Amino acid sequence: MGDPAPVPVSDSGLPDWLRPVSEAARTVRGSQLSRFLPPSDGGGRPSAVLVLFGQGERGPELLLIERAHSLRSHAGQPSFPGGALDPEDGDPLGDGPLRAALREAEEETGLDPEGVQVFGVLPRLYIPVSHFVVTPVLGWWREPVAVAPVDPAETARVFPVPVAELAAPENRVTCVHPSGYQGPAFDVAEALVWGFTAGVIDRILHHAGWELPWDRDRTVRLGWR
Repeated sequence: MGDPAPVPVSDSGLPDWLRPVSEAARTVRGSQLSRFLPPSDGGGRPSAVLVLFGQGERGPELLLIERAHSLRSHAGQPSFPGGALDPEDGDPLGDGPLRAALREAEEETGLDPEGVQVFGVLPRLYIPVSHFVVTPVLGWWREPVAVAPVDPAETARVFPVPVAELAAPENRVTCVHPSGYQGPAFDVAEALVWGFTAGVIDRILHHAGWELPWDRDRTVRLGWR
């Protein structure tokens, strides 16, 4: 069996509102997205997430999932669709993360990868607690289809969140974890989006020029919510 076919990456035909994200992705550095960068020794488990933008009835939106509450790790936590690379995804430093992001999104939500236009790839980031090296893959949902959890044992909910709600100051808080971690969070769609996912959303809002002033002293303590 030969190498997998390349995954095309193009910003041709994007809606005007999505252009700021595409333009930011061309120049943003990993250090501008997170203080946690991949280990210099090449360690960490390669993984990818699909940061999928669509046009919904309430305007531009992002697609998120809620992990099943029965999972041993990240139970009930909202996140982007995604997961670890499989061997058939190919080169972790090449197109492998793009294939993994699309494959995992299909397995988790039932979306059709053929209807997703990959328009950019953000620098690889690191999640120390799980040792994942994560590549955020940017997608435009050019041909949306109905989505829902494919396996309820893995995914409890699939839900879009309007970008306007993510940017709204009244929905933004600082999350305080019992470990001492503090970071941006979003109180939207009956969910608290925090951790890695919230950090990426926060930086996208900032670098795309969509961020609005918000009260960083307003906190939510995990376990106390």
